[in-house]
Amino acid sequence: MRISSLRRSQGGATILEVLVSVLVLSLGIFGMVGLQLRALKGNNSSFQRTQAVMMSYYIVDAMKVDVANAKALSYNTGEGSLDSEDEIPALCSEDAVDASGLVGANQTAWIQGIKAALGPDASSCGAVYCTAEGECRVQIRWDDTKAGGLGKQIVQTVTRL
Repeated sequence: MRISSLRRSQGGATILEVLVSVLVLSLGIFGMVGLQLRALKGNNSSFQRTQAVMMSYYIVDAMKVDVANAKALSYNTGEGSLDSEDEIPALCSEDAVDASGLVGANQTAWIQGIKAALGPDASSCGAVYCTAEGECRVQIRWDDTKAGGLGKQIVQTVTRL
């Protein structure tokens, strides 16, 4: 009689051990899923930053091809300076482009590219400020909260044409 009562208590302990091990395993899996989601958000944020850098080079290359208009300040989206980190007034939609000819076509394609790469929302913008000597500052802005970032982001490129 004693042996059968021991077997019954050990049988219950085995089920309890299995339940505890399943609980520990599920907590580990949930932890791994959380880490994977965080890594995906970080990768998306990094991808957006890379796209912003590429879009800044896009307009810089366009201005290098059309250097006469760039030095004539036709690509400028607003007043600024080369030494400051302040925001330059930006183009945030195709409708905001008021230039015509090659400058207008380049700016329109640039804004379309920014919207395609960084999202179509109103916070995806581009800004240019150049001097008559050909020194330029380009800013790309976007909202990075969807990618798990810190919100408003700015990539700035300073170059000489």
